[in-house]
Amino acid sequence: MGVFKYSKVDCILTYLGLAFLLLDIGLDVGAAVSFYQEEEYVSLGILLLFLLGSSALVQVYSWLWYTYDNFYRVTKVESSLSRPQLKLLHLFQLGTYFRHAGVVEITSCRCITKVQDAEGVAVYLTHDLSMLRLIETFSESAPQLVLMLTIILRQGQLDPMTVMKAVGSASAIALSVTMYHRSLRSFLPDKQEQRFISSLIFFTWNLLLISSRLIALALFASVLPCFIFTHFVCCWLLLFFSAWRSKTDFMESPRGEWLYRATVGLIWYFNWFCVVEGRTRYKTLLYHSFILGDMFLLCGLWCWRMHSRPPSFKIPFLHASFTSVGVVALYILGLLLKLIYYKYHHPNLDKEGLKGDAASAEEKAVIDGGRDVTVCRRTAEDVPDGRTPRADVQLFNKRMRKLAENFYS
Repeated sequence: MGVFKYSKVDCILTYLGLAFLLLDIGLDVGAAVSFYQEEEYVSLGILLLFLLGSSALVQVYSWLWYTYDNFYRVTKVESSLSRPQLKLLHLFQLGTYFRHAGVVEITSCRCITKVQDAEGVAVYLTHDLSMLRLIETFSESAPQLVLMLTIILRQGQLDPMTVMKAVGSASAIALSVTMYHRSLRSFLPDKQEQRFISSLIFFTWNLLLISSRLIALALFASVLPCFIFTHFVCCWLLLFFSAWRSKTDFMESPRGEWLYRATVGLIWYFNWFCVVEGRTRYKTLLYHSFILGDMFLLCGLWCWRMHSRPPSFKIPFLHASFTSVGVVALYILGLLLKLIYYKYHHPNLDKEGLKGDAASAEEKAVIDGGRDVTVCRRTAEDVPDGRTPRADVQLFNKRMRKLAENFYS
């Protein structure tokens, strides 16, 4: 098995991720202040619900993963905290930010001071962080963008700057999914690691699918705002049931697994997410057929409402029809690009073909320059609480490996 790689590109993306995190916090505060000043209290309440709900969900995952890993902490930032202090930080919604700080610390050691044995640790830490970002993306960023688009559509004001902001937000969501995909790529053997073009295609079809889905939801919410919550609850219950029937095995406790299935239902409301190992062609086809039919319904209801009972402004029925068809066509175009990706750029591997397999948790002796060297690849739960692993220990993230098995098998 090869060793996990952490390139200069990963270092740059880590710093960019931190910068975008701070920018996102500033934009969220600015949006809340703007709603308050304009006395849009309903929109403010919905925005705060997204922000606080997403933050609480991410903190719960972060805390559970610490407990699953026997509170293993390798960075100085995390190790400086005791268990009660770490728990208190998560209660105050600050736990994940220390994860970010730990990744920046270990990345700096790898990229600036050239500490070679920090490479596996950096990959290990970024794996969890990429999953937390994905959860935050679909529990906060995606619903927030739907809210913003709904407000814009209800006001009937569409200028180039607004369009650019919406495209930028959708691109940030697709980029988060692509970063998650890049994190899974670290489990691929070196000879099968994907090129930049595959990531570009992956980003593009996710951008098209996610954008069209969010636009369809915003169109529906702009004319029937009260029914969008009913639509979400009904779809989420169906998707949650599907996740339960899929018999997922991601978390290490029964309650944690139910939380994960509920989160999968939330992600599926916006975008497909592979959660089980093996061939998922028919499940993916069924999912996209359901979403496509749902989008036809949402756009059709928007057209009917704009024709029968328009809001303060009126769009000609022909223009509304073209808009609805365009949104659905955008989704179909994304599906075509997805087929191209899976046809030409997606490697199919079994469990043994991925790095960090179960056998990697065992110690084995190798010969290095005429002397015996003990090399140990293990999971975090094998490391005593709060202790830093030896320099010859290479860690792999078993949670993300399960997701890699689902995605590449």
